[in-house]
Amino acid sequence: MNLLSLITQAFLPPAFAAGSTFMPPAVTEIAKEYDNLYGFILVVSLIGCVILLGGMVYFVVKYKRTAGGKSAYISHNSFLEFLWSFIPLVIFLVVFAWGWKVYHDMRTFPENSLEIHALAQKWSWTFQYKSGKTSPKELVVPINTPIKILLSSKDVLHSFFIPSMRVKQDAVPGRYTALWFESQKLGNFQIFCTEYCGDQHSAMMGTVRVLSTEDYEKWLKENDEALPLAKRGEKIYKGICIACHTLDGNKGVGPSWKGLYGKAREFADGTNIPAADENYIKDSILNPNSKLVKGFAAAMPSYQGQLSDSQINGIVEFMKELK
Repeated sequence: MNLLSLITQAFLPPAFAAGSTFMPPAVTEIAKEYDNLYGFILVVSLIGCVILLGGMVYFVVKYKRTAGGKSAYISHNSFLEFLWSFIPLVIFLVVFAWGWKVYHDMRTFPENSLEIHALAQKWSWTFQYKSGKTSPKELVVPINTPIKILLSSKDVLHSFFIPSMRVKQDAVPGRYTALWFESQKLGNFQIFCTEYCGDQHSAMMGTVRVLSTEDYEKWLKENDEALPLAKRGEKIYKGICIACHTLDGNKGVGPSWKGLYGKAREFADGTNIPAADENYIKDSILNPNSKLVKGFAAAMPSYQGQLSDSQINGIVEFMKELK
Protein backbone atom coordinates (compact mmCIF):
# COMPACT_ATOMS: atom_id res chain seq x y z
CA MET A 1 0.00 0.00 0.00
CA ASN A 2 1.54 3.34 -1.05
CA LEU A 3 1.59 6.66 0.83
CA LEU A 4 -1.28 8.15 -1.17
CA SER A 5 -3.53 5.20 -0.36
CA LEU A 6 -2.73 5.58 3.35
CA ILE A 7 -3.55 9.29 3.23
CA THR A 8 -6.80 8.56 1.38
CA GLN A 9 -7.94 6.02 3.98
CA ALA A 10 -6.83 8.19 6.91
CA PHE A 11 -8.46 11.47 5.90
CA LEU A 12 -11.34 10.74 3.52
CA PRO A 13 -14.82 9.43 4.17
CA PRO A 14 -15.52 5.99 2.62
CA ALA A 15 -17.58 7.60 -0.19
CA PHE A 16 -14.55 9.56 -1.38
CA ALA A 17 -12.13 6.66 -1.00
CA ALA A 18 -14.44 4.48 -3.11
CA GLY A 19 -14.53 7.10 -5.86
CA SER A 20 -18.26 7.71 -5.32
CA THR A 21 -18.94 11.44 -4.83
CA PHE A 22 -21.49 14.01 -5.91
CA MET A 23 -19.55 14.24 -9.18
CA PRO A 24 -20.32 11.92 -12.14
CA PRO A 25 -19.40 8.27 -11.49
CA ALA A 26 -15.67 7.66 -11.96
CA VAL A 27 -15.13 4.98 -14.60
CA THR A 28 -11.34 5.08 -14.90
CA GLU A 29 -8.54 4.59 -12.39
CA ILE A 30 -7.26 8.13 -12.98
CA ALA A 31 -10.74 9.51 -12.35
CA LYS A 32 -10.76 7.76 -8.96
CA GLU A 33 -7.32 9.23 -8.12
CA TYR A 34 -8.59 12.64 -9.18
CA ASP A 35 -11.64 12.30 -6.91
CA ASN A 36 -9.50 11.17 -3.97
CA LEU A 37 -7.23 14.22 -4.36
CA TYR A 38 -10.25 16.50 -4.63
CA GLY A 39 -11.78 14.90 -1.55
CA PHE A 40 -8.53 15.28 0.41
CA ILE A 41 -8.32 19.00 -0.44
CA LEU A 42 -11.99 19.45 0.46
CA VAL A 43 -11.69 17.71 3.84
CA VAL A 44 -8.42 19.45 4.79
CA SER A 45 -9.90 22.82 3.79
CA LEU A 46 -12.97 22.13 5.93
CA ILE A 47 -10.81 21.16 8.93
CA GLY A 48 -8.64 24.24 8.44
CA CYS A 49 -11.71 26.46 8.22
CA VAL A 50 -13.16 25.03 11.44
CA ILE A 51 -9.83 25.44 13.30
CA LEU A 52 -9.36 29.01 12.05
CA LEU A 53 -12.89 30.24 12.76
CA GLY A 54 -13.12 28.27 16.01
CA GLY A 55 -9.81 29.73 17.17
CA MET A 56 -10.92 33.26 16.33
CA VAL A 57 -14.15 32.85 18.31
CA TYR A 58 -12.26 31.29 21.24
CA PHE A 59 -9.70 34.12 21.45
CA VAL A 60 -12.35 36.80 21.04
CA VAL A 61 -14.24 35.40 24.02
CA LYS A 62 -11.25 34.50 26.20
CA TYR A 63 -9.27 37.70 25.70
CA LYS A 64 -12.07 40.23 25.38
CA ARG A 65 -11.65 43.52 27.22
CA THR A 66 -13.25 43.46 30.68
CA ALA A 67 -15.63 46.05 32.16
CA GLY A 68 -12.71 47.72 33.92
CA GLY A 69 -10.94 48.32 30.62
CA LYS A 70 -8.38 45.57 31.06
CA SER A 71 -7.87 42.45 28.95
CA ALA A 72 -6.04 39.19 29.39
CA TYR A 73 -2.58 39.00 27.87
CA ILE A 74 -1.09 36.23 25.72
CA SER A 75 2.66 36.04 25.46
CA HIS A 76 4.74 35.18 22.40
CA ASN A 77 4.96 31.42 21.63
CA SER A 78 7.58 30.40 19.06
CA PHE A 79 6.50 26.77 18.99
CA LEU A 80 2.90 27.66 18.04
CA GLU A 81 4.12 30.03 15.33
CA PHE A 82 6.30 27.27 13.95
CA LEU A 83 3.40 24.79 13.93
CA TRP A 84 0.91 27.03 12.14
CA SER A 85 3.51 27.65 9.42
CA PHE A 86 4.97 24.14 9.18
CA ILE A 87 1.71 22.13 9.13
CA PRO A 88 0.21 24.06 6.15
CA LEU A 89 3.56 23.75 4.35
CA VAL A 90 3.48 19.95 4.74
CA ILE A 91 -0.13 19.82 3.52
CA PHE A 92 0.70 21.98 0.48
CA LEU A 93 3.68 19.75 -0.38
CA VAL A 94 1.50 16.62 -0.10
CA VAL A 95 -1.13 18.19 -2.39
CA PHE A 96 1.58 19.23 -4.87
CA ALA A 97 3.15 15.75 -4.98
CA TRP A 98 -0.23 14.04 -5.22
CA GLY A 99 -1.41 16.43 -7.94
CA TRP A 100 1.80 15.98 -9.92
CA LYS A 101 1.39 12.20 -9.83
CA VAL A 102 -2.23 12.40 -11.08
CA TYR A 103 -1.20 14.86 -13.82
CA HIS A 104 1.75 12.68 -14.83
CA ASP A 105 -0.51 9.63 -15.10
CA MET A 106 -3.01 11.61 -17.18
CA ARG A 107 -0.35 12.82 -19.63
CA THR A 108 1.70 9.62 -19.99
CA PHE A 109 0.24 7.62 -22.88
CA PRO A 110 0.50 3.81 -22.64
CA GLU A 111 2.47 2.30 -25.53
CA ASN A 112 -0.29 -0.19 -26.34
CA SER A 113 -3.00 2.48 -26.67
CA LEU A 114 -5.72 2.10 -29.30
CA GLU A 115 -5.59 5.34 -31.32
CA ILE A 116 -8.75 7.02 -32.56
CA HIS A 117 -8.99 10.37 -34.36
CA ALA A 118 -11.59 12.92 -33.22
CA LEU A 119 -12.41 15.75 -35.63
CA ALA A 120 -14.21 18.75 -34.17
CA GLN A 121 -16.16 21.28 -36.21
CA LYS A 122 -19.15 23.50 -35.62
CA TRP A 123 -21.07 21.80 -34.07
CA SER A 124 -20.28 18.11 -33.98
CA TRP A 125 -17.66 15.44 -33.29
CA THR A 126 -16.63 12.85 -35.88
CA PHE A 127 -14.56 9.84 -34.82
CA GLN A 128 -12.31 7.98 -37.26
CA TYR A 129 -10.90 4.50 -36.60
CA LYS A 130 -7.85 2.82 -38.09
CA SER A 131 -10.08 0.29 -39.79
CA GLY A 132 -11.48 3.14 -41.90
CA LYS A 133 -14.82 3.22 -40.08
CA THR A 134 -16.20 6.57 -38.96
CA SER A 135 -18.87 7.35 -36.38
CA PRO A 136 -20.39 10.81 -36.02
CA LYS A 137 -21.17 11.99 -32.50
CA GLU A 138 -20.57 8.56 -30.91
CA LEU A 139 -17.14 7.33 -29.77
CA VAL A 140 -17.18 3.54 -29.49
CA VAL A 141 -14.37 1.89 -27.48
CA PRO A 142 -13.64 -1.48 -25.83
CA ILE A 143 -13.55 -1.86 -22.06
CA ASN A 144 -10.24 -2.21 -20.15
CA THR A 145 -8.25 -0.94 -23.13
CA PRO A 146 -6.11 2.25 -23.13
CA ILE A 147 -7.63 4.65 -25.67
CA LYS A 148 -5.60 7.53 -27.13
CA ILE A 149 -7.73 10.25 -28.73
CA LEU A 150 -5.95 12.37 -31.34
CA LEU A 151 -7.87 15.64 -31.52
CA SER A 152 -8.02 18.16 -34.35
CA SER A 153 -10.36 20.98 -35.33
CA LYS A 154 -11.54 22.02 -38.77
CA ASP A 155 -12.62 25.54 -37.89
CA VAL A 156 -12.31 27.14 -34.43
CA LEU A 157 -11.07 26.19 -30.97
CA HIS A 158 -13.09 23.41 -29.33
CA SER A 159 -12.52 21.35 -26.18
CA PHE A 160 -13.18 17.63 -25.66
CA PHE A 161 -14.42 16.75 -22.16
CA ILE A 162 -15.67 13.45 -20.69
CA PRO A 163 -16.81 14.19 -17.11
CA SER A 164 -17.01 10.54 -16.02
CA MET A 165 -13.37 10.04 -17.00
CA ARG A 166 -12.13 13.42 -15.74
CA VAL A 167 -10.26 14.11 -18.99
CA LYS A 168 -10.36 17.31 -21.03
CA GLN A 169 -8.23 18.61 -23.89
CA ASP A 170 -8.55 21.47 -26.37
CA ALA A 171 -8.95 20.70 -30.08
CA VAL A 172 -6.85 23.34 -31.86
CA PRO A 173 -7.12 24.24 -35.58
CA GLY A 174 -3.99 23.34 -37.53
CA ARG A 175 -2.42 20.91 -35.04
CA TYR A 176 -2.98 17.66 -33.16
CA THR A 177 -3.52 17.39 -29.41
CA ALA A 178 -4.17 14.19 -27.46
CA LEU A 179 -5.59 12.65 -24.30
CA TRP A 180 -6.10 9.09 -23.10
CA PHE A 181 -8.37 7.05 -20.85
CA GLU A 182 -9.12 3.43 -19.99
CA SER A 183 -12.71 2.73 -19.01
CA GLN A 184 -13.33 0.06 -16.39
CA LYS A 185 -17.10 0.11 -16.82
CA LEU A 186 -19.50 -0.66 -19.67
CA GLY A 187 -22.11 1.90 -20.65
CA ASN A 188 -22.66 5.28 -22.27
CA PHE A 189 -20.90 8.42 -21.02
CA GLN A 190 -21.46 12.04 -22.05
CA ILE A 191 -19.06 14.12 -24.14
CA PHE A 192 -19.16 17.93 -23.99
CA CYS A 193 -17.42 20.75 -25.82
CA THR A 194 -16.14 23.07 -23.08
CA GLU A 195 -14.74 25.89 -25.23
CA TYR A 196 -17.30 28.38 -26.53
CA CYS A 197 -17.37 27.87 -30.31
CA GLY A 198 -20.51 29.66 -31.50
CA ASP A 199 -24.22 29.97 -30.93
CA GLN A 200 -24.80 26.19 -31.03
CA HIS A 201 -21.94 25.44 -28.64
CA SER A 202 -24.30 23.90 -26.06
CA ALA A 203 -25.58 21.41 -28.65
CA MET A 204 -22.08 20.11 -29.46
CA MET A 205 -22.36 16.93 -27.43
CA GLY A 206 -21.55 13.30 -28.02
CA THR A 207 -21.43 9.92 -26.33
CA VAL A 208 -18.69 7.47 -25.38
CA ARG A 209 -20.09 3.96 -25.77
CA VAL A 210 -17.97 1.37 -23.94
CA LEU A 211 -18.45 -2.19 -25.18
CA SER A 212 -16.97 -5.55 -24.34
CA THR A 213 -14.04 -6.54 -26.55
CA GLU A 214 -16.20 -9.02 -28.47
CA ASP A 215 -19.00 -6.49 -29.06
CA TYR A 216 -16.48 -3.87 -30.11
CA GLU A 217 -15.02 -6.18 -32.76
CA LYS A 218 -18.54 -6.92 -34.02
CA TRP A 219 -19.30 -3.20 -34.17
CA LEU A 220 -16.18 -2.52 -36.22
CA LYS A 221 -17.35 -5.08 -38.77
CA GLU A 222 -20.85 -3.63 -39.07
CA ASN A 223 -21.46 -2.22 -42.52
CA ASP A 224 -23.50 0.97 -42.71
CA GLU A 225 -23.67 0.47 -46.46
CA ALA A 226 -26.12 -2.36 -45.83
CA LEU A 227 -28.68 0.09 -44.43
CA PRO A 228 -31.39 1.51 -46.70
CA LEU A 229 -30.30 4.89 -48.10
CA ALA A 230 -32.88 6.89 -46.14
CA LYS A 231 -31.91 5.15 -42.88
CA ARG A 232 -28.27 5.87 -43.60
CA GLY A 233 -29.12 9.53 -44.14
CA GLU A 234 -31.14 9.66 -40.91
CA LYS A 235 -28.17 8.24 -39.01
CA ILE A 236 -25.87 10.91 -40.46
CA TYR A 237 -28.43 13.61 -39.62
CA LYS A 238 -28.56 12.53 -35.98
CA GLY A 239 -24.77 12.48 -35.83
CA ILE A 240 -23.70 15.76 -37.42
CA CYS A 241 -26.67 17.78 -38.73
CA ILE A 242 -29.17 17.82 -35.89
CA ALA A 243 -27.53 20.79 -34.13
CA CYS A 244 -28.32 23.19 -36.97
CA HIS A 245 -31.26 21.78 -38.98
CA THR A 246 -34.69 20.89 -37.60
CA LEU A 247 -37.15 18.34 -38.97
CA ASP A 248 -40.34 20.13 -37.89
CA GLY A 249 -40.24 23.24 -40.08
CA ASN A 250 -38.91 25.56 -37.38
CA LYS A 251 -35.96 27.78 -38.26
CA GLY A 252 -32.60 26.77 -36.78
CA VAL A 253 -29.06 27.90 -37.51
CA GLY A 254 -29.75 26.53 -40.98
CA PRO A 255 -32.97 25.88 -42.93
CA SER A 256 -35.29 23.15 -41.70
CA TRP A 257 -35.16 19.94 -43.72
CA LYS A 258 -38.92 19.45 -43.54
CA GLY A 259 -40.34 19.93 -47.03
CA LEU A 260 -37.02 21.24 -48.31
CA TYR A 261 -36.69 18.80 -51.20
CA GLY A 262 -38.53 20.12 -54.26
CA LYS A 263 -39.17 23.54 -52.69
CA ALA A 264 -38.17 26.82 -54.35
CA ARG A 265 -35.11 28.45 -52.81
CA GLU A 266 -34.28 32.16 -52.70
CA PHE A 267 -30.67 33.12 -52.12
CA ALA A 268 -28.98 36.03 -50.37
CA ASP A 269 -27.51 37.33 -53.66
CA GLY A 270 -31.01 37.74 -55.16
CA THR A 271 -30.97 34.61 -57.32
CA ASN A 272 -33.27 31.64 -56.88
CA ILE A 273 -34.05 28.14 -58.12
CA PRO A 274 -37.57 26.76 -58.73
CA ALA A 275 -36.94 23.54 -56.78
CA ALA A 276 -34.28 22.08 -54.49
CA ASP A 277 -33.14 18.92 -56.27
CA GLU A 278 -30.38 16.34 -55.73
CA ASN A 279 -27.71 18.54 -57.31
CA TYR A 280 -28.61 21.51 -55.13
CA ILE A 281 -28.52 19.42 -51.92
CA LYS A 282 -25.17 17.86 -52.79
CA ASP A 283 -23.67 21.25 -53.68
CA SER A 284 -25.01 22.68 -50.38
CA ILE A 285 -23.21 19.93 -48.45
CA LEU A 286 -19.90 20.26 -50.27
CA ASN A 287 -19.97 24.04 -50.93
CA PRO A 288 -22.42 25.43 -48.38
CA ASN A 289 -21.62 29.10 -48.94
CA SER A 290 -21.84 29.08 -52.74
CA LYS A 291 -25.64 29.49 -52.61
CA LEU A 292 -26.51 31.00 -49.25
CA VAL A 293 -30.24 30.88 -48.50
CA LYS A 294 -31.76 34.28 -47.81
CA GLY A 295 -32.16 35.00 -44.10
CA PHE A 296 -29.35 32.67 -42.95
CA ALA A 297 -25.73 33.36 -42.02
CA ALA A 298 -22.73 31.56 -43.54
CA ALA A 299 -22.29 29.18 -40.58
CA MET A 300 -22.11 25.74 -42.21
CA PRO A 301 -18.67 24.18 -42.83
CA SER A 302 -17.90 22.19 -45.96
CA TYR A 303 -18.10 18.41 -45.74
CA GLN A 304 -15.88 17.94 -48.78
CA GLY A 305 -13.78 14.81 -48.17
CA GLN A 306 -15.71 13.85 -45.02
CA LEU A 307 -18.89 12.41 -46.54
CA SER A 308 -18.79 9.83 -49.32
CA ASP A 309 -21.13 9.90 -52.30
CA SER A 310 -23.19 7.08 -50.79
CA GLN A 311 -23.57 9.04 -47.53
CA ILE A 312 -24.68 12.14 -49.45
CA ASN A 313 -27.14 10.00 -51.38
CA GLY A 314 -28.49 8.79 -48.05
CA ILE A 315 -29.03 12.38 -46.89
CA VAL A 316 -30.87 13.20 -50.12
CA GLU A 317 -33.17 10.19 -49.73
CA PHE A 318 -33.84 11.04 -46.09
CA MET A 319 -34.80 14.59 -47.09
CA LYS A 320 -37.21 13.25 -49.68
CA GLU A 321 -39.13 11.49 -46.93
CA LEU A 322 -39.56 14.67 -44.87
CA LYS A 323 -42.73 15.98 -46.50
